[in-house]
Amino acid sequence: QLQLVESGGGLVQPGGSLRLSCAASEFTLPNYPIAWFRQAPGKEREGVSCISGSGGSTNYADSVKGRFAISRDSAKNTVYLQMNSLKAEDTAVYYCAAATETFRLCILFDTQEVKFWGKGTLVTVSS
Repeated sequence: QLQLVESGGGLVQPGGSLRLSCAASEFTLPNYPIAWFRQAPGKEREGVSCISGSGGSTNYADSVKGRFAISRDSAKNTVYLQMNSLKAEDTAVYYCAAATETFRLCILFDTQEVKFWGKGTLVTVSS
């Protein structure tokens, strides 16, 4: 059974930082592009960031550019999302997702393309 497990969420004050992790089992991460999505209460799930299978290409939603950074560690089979300068509007459940087609996942943030989802980790930005 393929699994993606997110961790690193929590409560942080505005302006603070968190690092989310997405650990994979049963398959080799370098073969798959990985994206982070988030879903706030009452809102649709939206793409946040994505990294190609090689790690050579990344993409970010406009709302997080300059504040978030995605990376991957092939040896640890893990993808990270470093989140800095957090705002209240970043509050959401964050999900990592794997696909087989890079363009549709990483450029279009197409949820229909996702083959595997994690269960999510909650990020709350509040004073």
